[in-house]
This record gives sequence, C-alpha cells and structure tokens, in this order.
Amino acid sequence: METADQTVPNVLVRLARLLGTQLINRRLEIPSQYGSGYCIGFVFNEHIRMLISNYELNEDVIVQNPDLNTTKRMIFFKFQNIFSRAETSSMLKHTIPSVLIGTSRINTDDVIAIHTNTATITIEVDANYLNGLFTGSQESSVLKGLLQNKRPLLFEQIMYPSLQKIVDEITSEPTNEAFKLFFLRVKAEELICRLLMKLENRDEKQLQALNNHDIQAIYRVKQQILEHLETPPVIKELAFVAHMSPTKLKRLFRQIFGDSIFSYYQQFRMQEAALLLSAEKLSVSAVGYRMGFTNLSHFSRIFKAHIGMNPKHYALKGSTNAF
Repeated sequence: METADQTVPNVLVRLARLLGTQLINRRLEIPSQYGSGYCIGFVFNEHIRMLISNYELNEDVIVQNPDLNTTKRMIFFKFQNIFSRAETSSMLKHTIPSVLIGTSRINTDDVIAIHTNTATITIEVDANYLNGLFTGSQESSVLKGLLQNKRPLLFEQIMYPSLQKIVDEITSEPTNEAFKLFFLRVKAEELICRLLMKLENRDEKQLQALNNHDIQAIYRVKQQILEHLETPPVIKELAFVAHMSPTKLKRLFRQIFGDSIFSYYQQFRMQEAALLLSAEKLSVSAVGYRMGFTNLSHFSRIFKAHIGMNPKHYALKGSTNAF
C-alpha cells in the first residue's frame, strides 16, 4: 500500500497530493482554486473498497492508477446521479439514477481520469471474494459472465427505491467512527447483493464480449433515444447512428440495459410525462401531445401501465417522484 492508513484508497491519496491538500478522516475537500465538493474513500479489507465522489473541478485531472494489478481482479459497481438534485424536466434525460456494473476488463486503465463534474459512488469487489459470499446461480448467464470476470462485460441497471434507500443511508446516516467501516461495508455488500439478485432475472442466454467502440456506440443510441422521447425510435436509423447492423444493435442494447430498445424508450417517455405533470403542472392533454401521442386515451393506457395510475389521477396527487 502507498499510504500508512490501510483503510484509505491509494487513488485518493494520490489525488490529494496532486491537489496539494490533506486527507482528514479519509475525506478530501477539493481546494477552492481547483473547484468544490469532496471525495471520501474506504478500503474495508483487501477484497472490497468504496469511493464516494461529489464534486466539480475547474478542469479534468489525470492520476496514475496505483492499484492496476489489484484492479484486474475487481468487479466494479458505479452508482451515478444518485445524489439529491432539483428535479426539472430539462435535467431528467441526463441525470437518470443508475448503476454501471462491469468486469475488470472494462476498468483496468493505466491512468484514471478524474472528470470535472462527478457525483458517484464506486464499489470495487474482488470476483473470487464475491463468488465466495453466495452460491452462484447456475441458470443466469449474466451472473456467470460477470463473476467469472474473464471478458469485457458491462451492464446498466436503473436505480429503484430499495437501492436508493441504501445509498441514502451510506451518504447521510450519522455513524459513530468506531462502527463506520463496519456499517459502510455491510451497506456496500447489501447494494451488491440486491444488484446481483436483479441481474439474475435478466434472460440473456448468450453474452457478447464488448469493446470500447461497441460501448460508445450503444451509449450514443441511448442518448439519441432520451433526447427525442417525443419520437418513437426507428431501429434502422439508430443502427446508422451506432455504425452497426440492426441485429447487433438490438442484441447489445438488450445485453447492457436488460430491455428492448422500444420498451426502454417507452419507460423513459412515461417518466418524462410524469415529471411534466408533477413538476411543470402541465395539463394531461398538453403532456400527451408533447410526448408525441395523437390519441390521449392511448397515452393514458400507456402511462398507467408504466406509472401505476392514469395521468389525471397522477397530476391530482401532485407526486414529485417520477421513478
């Protein structure tokens, strides 16, 4: 280890040195000349560690990866957009709370880019350690591919309430210092357990190893979908955006997101509609037409199927939670 404190991630020590500041109780406050916010890290044991980052920097910073050899054993869970933000429709498409789950083949860079705007919790866990915590599912090719940790694989899972509750406990639960590492390790493992249970339900039979080009292409498609929720996706057009065949696009999209392109689109289309009803107080007809529906009865049926109540009742309820 690079630091005398075995509970502090080495990357955090290096970042503190680079910014000319000190760690206090494993916490790095970003110096005002570099930006604002904080980063706090924990090494629970040799098998599992966690980094909580919520900051803005004036410019990107590059840090040499001090744990390159260790990282090759690790599976990572990156929770993004999980800190409280003011909910507005203009932000929804770009700040969807989600978790990226990937094998080490995706995550073993010689350098680590510390980006200017980061609001994440990253948990890294040794694949062998994780395999030893439970009896691996023999049915799920997704879990087997992830836990074998031999191919570049990436999955994304939208956050759901029980996950968000644990994240909130990690970031805001007052904890006596004597129990802090124990408490946070238990919570980190609970998050991982819940995510593995969710991934086990995915029905992909065959997984394709990914490369950076494939991943970037699929995320261009995702961005295209979310930026045009008023327009149903056309596979042929999205395949052109991705520079891949429609068949490959549909297969990789489902593999990463666990859903078909149209079902994924419809889910976020209805979340956007719910936000317009609750946050912007638009009428049901105005929201339906804005989201590309010409038949308001059809809009109401689709909305109820995804949100759990018809749009009129949702608007009357005045809910501020579209997820």
